[in-house]
Amino acid sequence: MTLEPPSDRGDPLVIAGRAYASRLLVGTGKFRSHAVMRDALLASGADIVTVALRRVDLDRQAIGSAQSGDVLDFVPPGMTLLPNTSGAVDADEAVRLARLGRAATGADLVKLEVTPDPRTLAPDPIETLKAAERLVAEGFTVLPYCSADPVLCRHLEEAGCATVMPLGAWIGSNRGLRTRDAIEVIVEQAHVPVVVDAGLGVPSDAAEAMEIGADAVLVNSAIAVASDPIRMARAFALATEAGRLGHLAGRGAVLDTADASSPLTGFLSP
Repeated sequence: MTLEPPSDRGDPLVIAGRAYASRLLVGTGKFRSHAVMRDALLASGADIVTVALRRVDLDRQAIGSAQSGDVLDFVPPGMTLLPNTSGAVDADEAVRLARLGRAATGADLVKLEVTPDPRTLAPDPIETLKAAERLVAEGFTVLPYCSADPVLCRHLEEAGCATVMPLGAWIGSNRGLRTRDAIEVIVEQAHVPVVVDAGLGVPSDAAEAMEIGADAVLVNSAIAVASDPIRMARAFALATEAGRLGHLAGRGAVLDTADASSPLTGFLSP
């Protein structure tokens, strides 16, 4: 089954001066095969795909098979690769992984992740900010995964990060937009794109994040572990687009009482 990506491309996401047609970013983990991952990435219509540097053979030579080849061999042509430092437990390790990734791929983009707690995979705010400052100084375009903390997001922006990426819920939890109130504040104050990352479980979660003003969402587990990852990728693409359009359209006033959409008097008068 082939599913076409969404068609509305008139509202680009701009990160560090580069425009991307899709506001859905996707990940590459947890898929049952690289072939399924490839088809889901295509169905998502995404322009940016993130891959953990720990999962990449940085010295790879040959193209692999659908079951055992290197994950990079199955990223569709034309997609922008966003290496991430998943698994790093402190700033030093994150910086080391980012440098290895740039040496191997030539990419200055890096999704910064520092997650020392294996139970929650919560981002370490202190080590994340330290790593961000160092990587920006080395010329990286830094997209930091962080807690939904408006103060931390402001510091990351001031450090020169190209986006902020607050979590919606714990990584891989599929619990939805549990941090909505904080993200609304982050969106209001940010001068860089806000990408809601982690925890979104169903397409309506992505739509909700976009409706409250997020610039993009990043989804991995919810697509990869779905019974039909390809359909789910398409669903997230449509939900992301719908949420963005809803945000741009502007919702009506929220009222405490009913307000009839049709006149209740006068319509039987001659």
